[in-house]
This record gives sequence, structure tokens and C-alpha cells, in this order.
Amino acid sequence: MAAYIARRLLLMIPTIFGILAISFVIVQFAPGGPVERVLAQLQGMDQGATSRISGGGGSIATSEGSAYRGAEGLDPKFIAALNKQFGFDKPAGERFLIMLKNYATFHFGRSYFRGVRVITLIKEKLPVSISLGLWMTLLSYAISIPLGIRKAVRDGSTFDVWSSGVIIVAYAVPSFLFAVLLIVLFAGGSFWQIFPSRGLVSDDWAHLSLLAKVGDYFWHITLPVSALVLGSFATATFLTKNSFLEEIRKQYVMTARMKGLNERQVLYKHIFRNAMMIVVAGFPGAFVAAFFTGSLLIETIFSLDGLGLLSYESIMNRDYPVVFANLYIFALLGLVVNLISDLTYTWIDPRIDFETREV
Repeated sequence: MAAYIARRLLLMIPTIFGILAISFVIVQFAPGGPVERVLAQLQGMDQGATSRISGGGGSIATSEGSAYRGAEGLDPKFIAALNKQFGFDKPAGERFLIMLKNYATFHFGRSYFRGVRVITLIKEKLPVSISLGLWMTLLSYAISIPLGIRKAVRDGSTFDVWSSGVIIVAYAVPSFLFAVLLIVLFAGGSFWQIFPSRGLVSDDWAHLSLLAKVGDYFWHITLPVSALVLGSFATATFLTKNSFLEEIRKQYVMTARMKGLNERQVLYKHIFRNAMMIVVAGFPGAFVAAFFTGSLLIETIFSLDGLGLLSYESIMNRDYPVVFANLYIFALLGLVVNLISDLTYTWIDPRIDFETREV
């Protein structure tokens, strides 16, 4: 097992390198850049991501033939100073090597337009994303596992058929539509004012008692988490059902029944562990996926300042340090979670041995 873990950890290095390299190359040819955005703001015509660049990666040529019309008539020394400020005075290859060196020590630099360290920004936004991802995953599994087991036990029944229809419809409707519906119904949109429609906590949260803080936190996340959960448990439900159906049809289950065990004993003492292996092993991956699935729109609708909204704004503003830092962290987190998922299999079923598995 130690050798397998070591191989997987070493394999992460070229994988991360490839992800960053491809993304860096794409950025060099992407329209718009931080220098152009500064110049557009100074001239009162900020075009964001719609402007064109020359020089690649956001730098602006100082010659009269610059592709960016907003640079015409400006002092070339001023434009050169801006390029140097954002690091675009160096060749693309050198900038990429510097980025790799810094990222190896988790040094992400400072945001171009927010004036703070990138790692500080990520730490500030992380609690929102963790709150949404954690509670969405836990509630999804809390619903899908017992529902999937019941559907497997009553396979083909009326309950199985109509519940499948409801689950499929819930899965087909985007989470942001659920979010809008919940706001209209329960956040003062047109009917009841029961829950707040924005923020993770109240403005006076710091002055509340511990019990009041907990209540205020759950009061605020009820609607956004509900919107995410309503369309997220379909996959886990059907996975649980199919896993149990597969185990129910095996020979050892028939043997257990012949020994006189009742259906509950057969289900939870013999089938449960084997059937739940693939479901539980996917929990780490499901938690990470919760950061991506609908998080941007949900954060925007409920005014939750999390990583999804931060990533989107950084891309639109061409804030490259924040963009690449988020990409690096999520890529690394995804690789680590994949390894944890494999190790979870061995924890659930010690018979699985990855020592003989090729990476």
C-alpha cells in the first residue's frame, strides 16, 4: 500500500504541471488582459473581457501599431511601467517557470485588482464554499442512501416507479431555478418572509451568543443548501439502489435466507457492507464536486461571497494570480481526493489490495 501511495503522489507532479501548462498557454491567446483593463478604466471605457491584446497574456505593445486602441496617445513609458507592474515585461516561458517555483511553496502572490494576497482571499471565501459543499453532501447522502435502499427492496413497486419519476424531474431542473422559487416562496419574494435572501450570517453575528450564532448560521444557509440538495441526490440514490440490487441477487444472500435469517438481518448484516462500498468510497469526490456544481449561480443568487463567485469575477477581470491559484488548489485537491477515494475502498473492504494495481 505504501508503494502505491508513493506512486500516486509522484504522478500528481506531472499531472499538475500539465494542467497549469495548458491553462497558461490558453491564457496567452485569450482576449483581454489586466493591463488593458487598467488603461480602459483610466480612460473611462472599461470593456472587461471584450478587448483585444497584443503581446499575449495581457501585455500591451508600446508601438504605434498596438492592437489596443485605448493605448494610442498614452506615454509608452507609462504602458511599459504597467507591463512591469503586472510582470508582463518578462517572456512567457520565464513567467511560467516563476509561477511553478512559487506554487511549489504555495506562494500565489497578490491579486492584481484587490490589493491583497491571493491566499488571504481564498481563506476569506473558503468558509462559504465549505458550508455549501459540506451540508449539501451530507444531506444528499442522508436522503439518497435510505431512499436507494428502500427502492431496491421494493424494486418494481408503485413506490419505486413514482419516486424515480420525482427524482428524475428534480435532477433535470437546474438548482438555480429551485433557488429562485425558494426565494419567491420563503424569502419575501411574493409570499412568506421566513428566511433571509442573502449572506451567510447576519450583520450583528459577532455580537450574538454562541447558541444564537449557530441558529443564525443555519437560518441563512437553509435556502441555498436546499436549492443545491434538491437536484443533487439523484445519482447517489440510483447508485445505492443498483448496488443493493446487485448484491441481493448473489448466492451468499440466498444462503443467509436459507439459514433462517429474516430480511432485515440479511439486508443490514450481509448486504449492507458490500453494497455500500462503492457509495461510501465516492463520498470524498462528491464533497469536492459540490464546490463546482451550481455553486457560482447559488452564491450569486443568495449573495454568498464564496470561491465560485471569486473565480468567476477573477476570470472576467483577468486577475490571473487568483485564477491560477484557484485552478491549482482545485486540481491538487481533486487528485488528493481521488487517492482518498481509492484508500476508502480498502478501509471498507480490506480484501482490496492496490499493491498489485497498475497506476
